[in-house]
Amino acid sequence: MSFFGSFFNSKASTEIEKECGYCFKDKTYLDQAFSHRSISTKPRENYERLEFLGDAVIDIVVSRELMREFPEGDEGILTQKRSALVQKSFLSSMGKLLNLIDHIKIEPNVDLAQDKIALKQAANLYEALIGAIYLDGGLKSAKKVILNTIWAHKEHAWESVNFKGKLIELCHTKQMDNPKFLVSNVSGPEHKKLFEVKVKIGNDLYPSGIGSSKKTAEQQAAQLAIDSINS
Repeated sequence: MSFFGSFFNSKASTEIEKECGYCFKDKTYLDQAFSHRSISTKPRENYERLEFLGDAVIDIVVSRELMREFPEGDEGILTQKRSALVQKSFLSSMGKLLNLIDHIKIEPNVDLAQDKIALKQAANLYEALIGAIYLDGGLKSAKKVILNTIWAHKEHAWESVNFKGKLIELCHTKQMDNPKFLVSNVSGPEHKKLFEVKVKIGNDLYPSGIGSSKKTAEQQAAQLAIDSINS
């Protein structure tokens, strides 16, 4: 019996495949993606190699989607947007969304009851799953899962960083007027509107933030104002 066959069962495989929307041709990739290092330290028998690969696949897919979403965005904006989407805390929420932690193969001495440990494992499992899907079905299959998870919830990631609050604090620290957020333009069809928001501090206007919601545009505008003030 193989190493993986002795630990994973068809019910677990089916549940994971149903959650992520992808059916594996080679189940050994799936088995490896859910095997913690405490089960085996051999590189091909735990998820660390797949986690490494999944991280790179997520980066390239997210980067490409950001370039489509923000065709006029410079490197700084794209990098900041990507950082929010690939940070461990957000990837952990994606792992929780798919209930991945329920299927991890791990020794009992690793205490998953501790939030910090559980959150880290959820993020690792998500990256490993993406790596496994990439090897089993290629970039197109991995991209589909990333779009249905990370990209589908991108607004939550961007809103989780409170740039408006940081900007207000910065203005107080520098004894500047409180920032005002002004909607300067709304474009696009009803089902896919784009909001453009400018920040005004005193008599100064800062670069526009653009987003699919007013809140997202405000966050980006605040971020740009912070960068301008600190530059």
